[in-house]
Amino acid sequence: MFKQISKSLWLLFFAVIICCVIYPAVVWSIGQSIFPFQANGSMMGPDGKPMAHPDDTAVGSLLIAQPFTKDEYFQPRPSACNFDASASSSQAWAASNYQLRNRVATQLGPIVTYKSGPKAGQAVAPDIEAWFQKDQFAGSPSIVAQWADAHNGIAQAWVLASGSTYDPKNPTPQQQYVLDWAKAHPSVVAKFKSDNPTITDPQPADLAIVFFETFSKENPGKFPSLVTTPTPTTAPSGVAQTAPTAAPAQVMMAVNSGSDIQSNFFDMWRADNSTADLQDVPGDLVTTSGSGLDPHITLQNAEYQLDRVSAKWAADIKRDPAAVKSEIEQILQNVASAPFGGLVGEKLINVLQVNLELKQKYGSPS
Repeated sequence: MFKQISKSLWLLFFAVIICCVIYPAVVWSIGQSIFPFQANGSMMGPDGKPMAHPDDTAVGSLLIAQPFTKDEYFQPRPSACNFDASASSSQAWAASNYQLRNRVATQLGPIVTYKSGPKAGQAVAPDIEAWFQKDQFAGSPSIVAQWADAHNGIAQAWVLASGSTYDPKNPTPQQQYVLDWAKAHPSVVAKFKSDNPTITDPQPADLAIVFFETFSKENPGKFPSLVTTPTPTTAPSGVAQTAPTAAPAQVMMAVNSGSDIQSNFFDMWRADNSTADLQDVPGDLVTTSGSGLDPHITLQNAEYQLDRVSAKWAADIKRDPAAVKSEIEQILQNVASAPFGGLVGEKLINVLQVNLELKQKYGSPS
């Protein structure tokens, strides 16, 4: 029996050595010596070159999507996990779920264009703003109040701001805006408590609907939006200030134009303008991937974004828009590739790769 136990222990020992030490060491050695770039996460440096041994200067991985917010850059597919690589997930919303329709609509508002008619090729965004400023939807006034009443969850999500929770010690700008409104409208808050006796201490999200209803009456044709404004700054005490400087500050303001209006009210504008012939958009422009981290977009998607990207770069570097568009289109063709050497599927663009190419060619966005 001792001999059997001894053989088993020796077998276990050699299995552990081979499987947990020798095999990983061999694989690691091969990876680090022959495929160091791929073995270390396919990381890219700020100069647009692959980093075989990445450090703190790495700007991202070719394998993981990341958000790009500036108009000078191509944008990846929407992400159900907010581009958090540690929380990869899909968005399993049914077609009947209004949250799905709302997410797609908010993406389309600022970018969709007319397909035909006198405004063919032009963005619908200015028309959404003009319609919104009239403050009439389906023949009735108070667009914002109607929006909040029809979609309570969306209105509350606006107060919560991208999934955040309410921290009384550190409220978001949206939450603080609602809190300030509540202080200025005690009678409205009192009526809310009377109508909802189970909510004795209403949080900002609880007050979202009555907030928007009151806001709509007091600010027809406007919407509360987080606006970045330059704020003068002064040098610290005892330090000479040679020239005035400005630091950006984010404040909540009632606005009648901008991306918030284009995004949030595109669906209602579409309902009021159902006969408008709009250009189709690539599917991957408005759909999430299974992981939420797909680093690629289709070439068709990139070409749809091309006008925005090229126009912004042309304005930044003060060059002919047509020439810049032609250059960027050539970059897209150069970096586009299909799976298995083009044998299957359609051409794809790695978003990080092409954006680094743009940065190398034109510098940093202004």
